[in-house]
Amino acid sequence: FRSFVAQVVATLFMAGVIWVVQLVHYPLFAKVGPALFPAYEAEHRARISLVVVVPMLVELATGAWIALRPPATIPPWSARVGLLLLAVIWLSTFFLQVPLHDRLSRGHDLAAIDSLVRGNAIRTAAWTARALLVTWWISRLRP
Repeated sequence: FRSFVAQVVATLFMAGVIWVVQLVHYPLFAKVGPALFPAYEAEHRARISLVVVVPMLVELATGAWIALRPPATIPPWSARVGLLLLAVIWLSTFFLQVPLHDRLSRGHDLAAIDSLVRGNAIRTAAWTARALLVTWWISRLRP
């Protein structure tokens, strides 16, 4: 049951974070001037890592565990869908967002910022779907 609770908390937390990043944080990158941008990007990476690394790891570990051993109230197919959504999130992070942040660490680049916002929509959609999924799981719990 603890893995289930950790999964729900981590997923709902990350869904909230990703919406703030998508609607507020990433679009504001374009407003930072070129002279200050490299330092701003470095600070962003350091600070956002403090917020997201642990919840993402908890979500991944508990998501894998639940996919392997779903609680009786969770249909096994839905646990596999949850794990597939996690794969989309992690692949998008490492193959889209990380390379764009690497590019941005070299300087202000409006095309890279635009790609970052558009590419992050993948993670936003996947975490939103996961939030709906775990909310559905909660609704299936029996007292």
